[in-house]
Order: sequence, then C-alpha cells, then structure tokens
Amino acid sequence: VHRIDMDTTGVLVVCKNDNAHRSLSEQLHEHSITRRYYAIVHGNIAQDDGTVDAPIGRSPKDRKKMAINTRNGRHAVTHYRVLERFGGKYTFIECQLETGRTHQIRVHMASIGHPILGDEVYGPKKCPFKLQGQTLHAGILGFVHPRTGEYMEFSAPLPEYFEELLRKLPR
Repeated sequence: VHRIDMDTTGVLVVCKNDNAHRSLSEQLHEHSITRRYYAIVHGNIAQDDGTVDAPIGRSPKDRKKMAINTRNGRHAVTHYRVLERFGGKYTFIECQLETGRTHQIRVHMASIGHPILGDEVYGPKKCPFKLQGQTLHAGILGFVHPRTGEYMEFSAPLPEYFEELLRKLPR
C-alpha cells in the first residue's frame, strides 16, 4: 500500500489481510493518509514553503524514469516546507504528499531545480558526500486503523548518516 523507493529510509506499513489492504488503499485514494518525508535538496530554496502541482508519468525519453508529463501523466501534488538552509548550497525540507505517484518527491523537486542530494537517477551523478542512499526519509505515516477506526501515526527517526550530514553541512 505504502511503498518507499530503494535508497529511501523510513516508515513502512504491511497489511496482514485483504480488508486492511482495501481500507488503506481507499485512504490513499481519498488522500487522507498523512505522509511526511524529510529530504536534503541541492540549492537554496528561496521561499519558505511551496507546492509542486505537476502530473507525473513515464519519461518519454527514458522508460525507466518518471517525469513531469502533461500529456500522459497522472495528477500529483507535493507540498514542501523549508526546515533549514545550508550556505546556499543545500536545503533541508519537509514534504507532505497529497498524492502518491512513483518517485513523486524526487521528480517534483528535480523539476523545480532542487533534486534530492544523493539521488543518482534525478540528480547529479556525483555526490560530494559519502552517503548510504539518497537523503530522502519517510518520517511520519498516519492513517485510520482498518479495524478499530482509531487514527494512528508512526514515525521513524532520521538515520544516523543523515543526522551526521545535517550536523556537518555549513550554515
């Protein structure tokens, strides 16, 4: 139901039966699931928050990649908020997904000129830091429990290499 890309860290949810799967799939479809991600992106995002509302579909140039695709893409919305800026070279952000397309945050941030640090598919091929994947982390996942109807929220702390990088980046 809620998958994260390879080289992305964070919260995962596994459904144990068809009813749970159906319930969570419906919540995803209705955009009622809370999905909050944390990322370090290239460049200085000037505004404190914003929204990328651009359809995502297969790239017409590379079938293995996704891209902004106004012709064949599906509706996709990512809200972001700046948490900290690092010397004009990097920005630490929080992203809230309204929709859930494949590689959505990665494609949206790259489309506005701020690819995810360490993303070898949508960002620069060379990374100036030794990372264990890209700096994209599924930090919070919240949904209504399929059986009890109770709202539940799960969080995962940033991995150590991510925290260490945040401490090292020049302010």
